[in-house]
Amino acid sequence: MSKIKPSKGAPYARILGVGGYRPTRVVPNEVILEKIDSSDEWIRSRSGIETRHWAGPEETVAAMAIEASGKAIADAGIDAEQIGAVVVSTVSHFSQTPAVATEIADKLGTDKAAAFDISAGCAGFGYGLTLAKGMVVEGSAEYVLVIGVERLSDLTDLEDRATAFLFGDGAGAVVVGPSTEPAIGPTVWGSEGDKSETIKQTVPWDRFRIGDVSELPVDSEGNIKFPAITQEGQAVFRWAVFEMAKVAQQALDAAGITPDDLDVFIPHQANVRIIDSMVKTLKLPEHVTVARDIRTTGNTSAASIPLAMERLLATGEAKSGDTALVIGFGAGLVYAATVVTLP
Repeated sequence: MSKIKPSKGAPYARILGVGGYRPTRVVPNEVILEKIDSSDEWIRSRSGIETRHWAGPEETVAAMAIEASGKAIADAGIDAEQIGAVVVSTVSHFSQTPAVATEIADKLGTDKAAAFDISAGCAGFGYGLTLAKGMVVEGSAEYVLVIGVERLSDLTDLEDRATAFLFGDGAGAVVVGPSTEPAIGPTVWGSEGDKSETIKQTVPWDRFRIGDVSELPVDSEGNIKFPAITQEGQAVFRWAVFEMAKVAQQALDAAGITPDDLDVFIPHQANVRIIDSMVKTLKLPEHVTVARDIRTTGNTSAASIPLAMERLLATGEAKSGDTALVIGFGAGLVYAATVVTLP
């Protein structure tokens, strides 16, 4: 017989509050076109993006996360001291250690909350949400702060015609806490590492330490390029459209609902054509509100789902208590989908 006491947490977990932060600088497609041979019409037709936000020097990963988190905590109606864990999903915090989550937890005023970063690309918010749900139900934390935050402008090659127009900066956060009824469904998640080359960093960090820079990429002026995110656009598009629609359906099935039961669909904001194709494949009814925040925010990776959620609630396009399907997918290739009740 085990000597270990069973853990005691809440019967269920739910999202209690959401917050977002978009940098003050708005960047139209015209700025992107200064360094690539393209057009505003082409960018809009291929991605749906009209503008994106780029962070300034003071809008660091930590600073943006703190702004979004403060709003989420206030929206949840709790104090920062009640946060038991801080989970940050990001690929654009450049210090390998310590985790930026520890700085965020301290500056928010938590009471020595557990804090750690995860790297799951555009699926990172879904991964963090799943971890938070487990902590609340298991009892290791009553309230968990989940943050998706990126400064992807730091990892954008402005001379790469395939990706220069895609990425934006920002932070989104949610507070997950106890619930008396199911409000975060089972997560359908996974990885396909055999496709990892389709989205990747152009150059690993250690290449700069080796000393031989002859094989490092250079820009049009002969300067060595900082590492950037690159992708095989068509391969990613096909995978997202066909495989992620299946995952989204699996999440609906796991939650025991049908598309008719949905009020809102919040996919990762990667590409409007991907979003529209998923809507068609899933046969979502006309009444379902679909997030298309990418038009003015761009692809913000781990931040895209909470940012889109925050905007839908702020504009009244979605309301508290709505049932929403969320799905993130990206580098790895990794994915995570679940059904949630909106805060």
